[in-house]
Amino acid sequence: MERSYPCDGLSGGPGEAWFRAVTVAAGRPSVFRWLCQLKVAPYSYDLLDNLGRRSPRRLTPGAEHLEQGQRVMTIFRLADFAVDDHLTLVLDDDRALRMFGPLTLTYAVTEGDPGTTRLVVKLVPGDEGGLPGRLRRRVLAWGDLFMMRRQLLTLRKLAENGEPA
Repeated sequence: MERSYPCDGLSGGPGEAWFRAVTVAAGRPSVFRWLCQLKVAPYSYDLLDNLGRRSPRRLTPGAEHLEQGQRVMTIFRLADFAVDDHLTLVLDDDRALRMFGPLTLTYAVTEGDPGTTRLVVKLVPGDEGGLPGRLRRRVLAWGDLFMMRRQLLTLRKLAENGEPA
């Protein structure tokens, strides 16, 4: 948690940070390749955040070809990436910004114990002042925990049992 993440430089300064993580019994290339699938679908609760469409359970050809500025999970822009290392996203959809406020996040893949990868997500919400901003961050923190947990568990399962990268 103490290390620096690429989203740190995009957040506008020190503030709150939330972490989510899972250990995956697969190599970094496989875990990272499944992260690239976030360009295609959100992989959490599809009924809530994918208009009821099931997130693909097979790798989408070409999703691994990343470029800064690409759309990710519809409401994010790919701000930075390093293959087999991280994806860094910025919330930039106007409707989502009104609902959730500013948000930057990094999905980082690091070596775990032999044969495993640690997938860590650092989320940095914007530092909106006042009571409404603080309340919105509290609601977002719990909502994100619910959604991100499902997303990370789904990606773990797919990387462990799915197609190799």
